[in-house]
Amino acid sequence: MKKQEEIIGENLLAKEEVSQTQNSTGENPKPVLRQLTLGKKLPTSALARTLGIGKNKKVWVASGAIVLILILFVILPLFGVVRAVGKLSSTVKQVQDGFRAQDLGLIKQGLTQLDGDLTGFERSLTPLVWVRVLPWVGFYWSDSKAATVAAREGIEAAQILIPAVEPYADILGFGGAAPPAGEADGAKTAEERIDFIIASLPSVLPKIDEVKGKLITARDAITTIDASRYPTTFRGKQIRSTVLTLQTFIADSATLLVDGKPLLERLPYLLGMDAERTYLVIFQNDKELRPTGGFMTGYSLMKVKSGKIQPVTSDDIYNLDKRYRAHITAPKPFLEHIKQPYGANPNWRLRDMNWSPDFKMAISSFLEEAKTAGLKEVDGVIAVDTNILVSLLEVTGRIGVPEQGNFSAEKDPRCDCPLVIYELESYADVEKPIVWDPNTGKIVYGEIVDNRKAILGPLVNSVIANSLAQPKEKVPVLAQVVLSNLMDKHVLLYMFDEDTQKAIETFNVGGRVKDTEGDYLQIVDANIGGRKANLYVQQEVVDKVVKKGDKVVHELEITYKNPQKHDGWLNSVLPNSIRVYVPKGTKLISSSGAGDMETSEELGKTVFNGFFELRPEGVVKVMLEYEVSKVGEPYTYLIQQQPGKPASRYTITVGKDSEEFELKNDRHLRFH
Repeated sequence: MKKQEEIIGENLLAKEEVSQTQNSTGENPKPVLRQLTLGKKLPTSALARTLGIGKNKKVWVASGAIVLILILFVILPLFGVVRAVGKLSSTVKQVQDGFRAQDLGLIKQGLTQLDGDLTGFERSLTPLVWVRVLPWVGFYWSDSKAATVAAREGIEAAQILIPAVEPYADILGFGGAAPPAGEADGAKTAEERIDFIIASLPSVLPKIDEVKGKLITARDAITTIDASRYPTTFRGKQIRSTVLTLQTFIADSATLLVDGKPLLERLPYLLGMDAERTYLVIFQNDKELRPTGGFMTGYSLMKVKSGKIQPVTSDDIYNLDKRYRAHITAPKPFLEHIKQPYGANPNWRLRDMNWSPDFKMAISSFLEEAKTAGLKEVDGVIAVDTNILVSLLEVTGRIGVPEQGNFSAEKDPRCDCPLVIYELESYADVEKPIVWDPNTGKIVYGEIVDNRKAILGPLVNSVIANSLAQPKEKVPVLAQVVLSNLMDKHVLLYMFDEDTQKAIETFNVGGRVKDTEGDYLQIVDANIGGRKANLYVQQEVVDKVVKKGDKVVHELEITYKNPQKHDGWLNSVLPNSIRVYVPKGTKLISSSGAGDMETSEELGKTVFNGFFELRPEGVVKVMLEYEVSKVGEPYTYLIQQQPGKPASRYTITVGKDSEEFELKNDRHLRFH
């Protein structure tokens, strides 16, 4: 007896033979079927064909090979990359925790671990090298290698810099390192800290050259990554913005060291280590915005010798104006919109002479005229606005000023602004009727209330003293506050010493209008008698750029909002002079929202001049269309921030590429 499975197999073979016979000859397969029913054995080749093995063998082999290749060359390497990225992320967090804890020992340990983890990540990328030739995905591998190069250079830069600054660990507020012999932890006074830093600069500056070289390499590597190719988010995590933030951080760090070294070299001069320096300090009220940062409300003379700052005494700018004989005709916006005193006498007052957006140009003209009013010779000028005052108070907390009260950065509901701003405006804004002589411009009835001179000096002295006396834990935060206010143009410097001024301009803390070979934009606003409305004004800029050969056409939209109600004191109708600085030779096609805009030239730029009024709870849109010629390739775009202006939201679109950012300081854009 045949086994059951043999009979079944023979029947299957017979069916295959039937199929073959029918397909090949077209004859009736019934005789073959009859053979199967009789249990006749068919050839084994027929069984294979019946099961489809002969037909699908190559497909199965090919599929298996593909799966094997995917496992060996894609899936396993990707798992390796994911593991390496996980280790890197964990170690990066450790380094960040070290910085938050201000523990230099933890930071050094984390960097050593990070160095090893980065090597592991580099190795994990090697099996995927073949991916770089593939379309659509090849750039991921190239970008990963670029990021690795940047990270490697950044780690090496940190490993060079940390030993150089380790002697300053205690001074800068970092733990994890032993203080110098014979000194208690945190025992140095502010003056001793400054003396030690100045004395150590010669040994630190050469290290900066090594570090900046590393960061330049890192910057060049990371800028090859096109962030626009990445999704905005992935699984709830920000991707594109993270890439852009990393690129900006590395670029800014490189710029900080490259451009900052000359200023560090001039630090002994600025701190009067060789001789006493006298600086004119000008207080600019950014809540009443003017081109260099704000209305010049007060001034003082400050002396610095061997790093020690002598107490500041201040005076009201109006008192200086009382001694000044005005003889230069004021710019048109003052004549048209400020009736007192310009309705009586059209000559320019000292307090309004910061009309140029270039700080050096504006302050040079001011100083030349102020000499005739008795302003003493100085070595330089430091202009500050209220932002740095608020920023420092946020670190120090509430401070007391003798005979003046307490001041802090806490929000005051009476103005929806920091308490210190409310108090300063209260001191400055006690008004009385004033009558001006139309011939001399002098006051013949009433007086300028100069309470500002009674508060500014003592307040600044108290803030400086409290800042310098802060415990070591707050030193890095205070240093960051000062640096960010310098970089964001809330503090401007101008020095008569040529080498020092050159260093200031290189570090971009001189408030200069820059020359550039590419495209350019700076929007300069001026509050012409609108009280302190800039305390509430918000600005948003959208710029659509269309390339046309070696020319580009801009559709620029500037939106101004004042969301607060009219209060009859701080917030009122804002008469705003607007000047838009663009490359020289630019052609204005059309404009709206700021009257009939006039075109002029200034500081090597073409300027579009306009005017509008913004009411409380109101919105104004200024729109310009203009054509810029000879912008070059690749397309670069320098956007400069006006000093004293709060961050504004910018959206720049060039073709299919777009960038969105908060403009706090000057921004260099590059589009491929």
